[in-house]
Amino acid sequence: MPDNLDHADHVRPFVHEGLTSKALHFSICEIQSRMKLDDPTALDLEYTRTMMGFLLFQPDPRQIAMIGLGGGSMAKFCHRYLPGTRIQVVEINPHVIALRDEFHVPADDHRFRVIHGDGAQFVRYRSTRCDALLVDGFDSSGQPARLCTQRFYDDCREMLQPGGMLVVNLHYGHRHYDTLVERIGRSFDGAILVVDDGDSSNSIVFACKGHALDAVPGSVARRPAGLDRAGAGQLQAAFALVGRALKDRQA
Repeated sequence: MPDNLDHADHVRPFVHEGLTSKALHFSICEIQSRMKLDDPTALDLEYTRTMMGFLLFQPDPRQIAMIGLGGGSMAKFCHRYLPGTRIQVVEINPHVIALRDEFHVPADDHRFRVIHGDGAQFVRYRSTRCDALLVDGFDSSGQPARLCTQRFYDDCREMLQPGGMLVVNLHYGHRHYDTLVERIGRSFDGAILVVDDGDSSNSIVFACKGHALDAVPGSVARRPAGLDRAGAGQLQAAFALVGRALKDRQA
């Protein structure tokens, strides 16, 4: 683990609560995470639902790792609606972890754990492999450089089980956006799928360690085997979006 885990090295986020939702911010201009007050495990932001589209290709994951906790949206969703899955979440900012109770992030137990650490170090010195690795690591300045290198994406591939999926949230405004997509493609021998999240600010890159992206588009319509039926309803539009992108990729 890195030397920069001290509290003083990280910006303290703040929480803004409205009538129907609670949001995590580093600045008032951008939302890092948002939670519905009447349904804390719901995925309230479009890009988080799109990222969960990896379930179309890895429908019954045994092990999921995430880089970036934020308000815990995807972590909470997976904990509730993927009951057979073990989940590890790595977050470098201790001030973010300190807010986990504010956002109803589950306590650590036999199948769920939040780790205070550096995501790049986590994948480089991995102690286990996973079926899906979700990278949504942002700080007050945007996407950290250590989570964008060719070495990082190479390490991500090595952390995956055969057939595993890397899912990366990228911001179109990143000055090296095209380069980052190229790096992911290089690490995964071109087996990537880029999906717009629908609000014109983010894209989600799916990268496969295997041939899952060669699936017939029509085969992604059924509910993933490991996903609880109640959770599947939240993801129908996202699954359709990913399915259309897959069809376009194969055209």
